[in-house]
Order: sequence, then structure tokens, then C-alpha cells
Amino acid sequence: MTNSNFTFNDGGRAASGRKGSAGDCGVRAMAIALGLDYDVCYKELAQANKDSGYEKSARNGLHKSVYEKVLNKHGWFWMAAPKFEGRKCKAADTEGVCIARMARHYCAVIEGIPQDTFDSSQKMVYGIWVNAINIG
Repeated sequence: MTNSNFTFNDGGRAASGRKGSAGDCGVRAMAIALGLDYDVCYKELAQANKDSGYEKSARNGLHKSVYEKVLNKHGWFWMAAPKFEGRKCKAADTEGVCIARMARHYCAVIEGIPQDTFDSSQKMVYGIWVNAINIG
């Protein structure tokens, strides 16, 4: 499903056999932006979470430091969100392929369109992870 604000994309979660809802936005965003299998991303993030002293799970949210460590291994790096006079940065303000960090949420964004399971297009973007090959 696509509307003017977002494209519904679960990153392969349903195809992996998972049902119901979970706080796995980091897994979904990584799978979409990096073009990887959902299960591969889940396992890598869950292990990184465990290695950082948290539970071995990626379904209940991830700390930014854990998430960033995994993305850095894949060649992705953090950039602060663009600044605008009188308003906050949103997904539509991004270019190329990135993963946006929002309030309590991570979302893959492709050419300014959030790829998500709900319309997160109005959430403020704090910053983004990008791969050097996606920078023009």
C-alpha cells in the first residue's frame, strides 16, 4: 500500500513467519535500507543487544548505541538531521536511502518516503544513518 505519505513495508517480517506486532522497527528498517533478509537482521541485532548487556532480542526496541554499532559494521554512519528555520526535519526532507531516527522509532526512508508499517511521515527526524555510496 502506498499513499502520498508512506509506503507500507514490513521489511519481510510477515514472510519470515512472524505474526502479531512487536517493537522491531530497527530490524525492519535495517532489512529494507540494507536490502537484507529480515531474519538475518533480527539475529544480528539480537546478538548485538545481548553482547551489550541487554536481552537477546530485537523485538522490544534497541538502544541507539547498539543499533549504531551494527550499522557501522555495514558501512553506514550517523548524520545529524538537516536544520530548518521555523520547523523540524521530517522524512520528506531526506534524500536517497537512509534510516531515520525518530522519537522511539527507526524507519527506512527511500527518496523521502517512509517505508513503514504505519504513517510515520510526520514524526520529527533527529538524524539519519546513511551509506557512503548513497551520498551524492
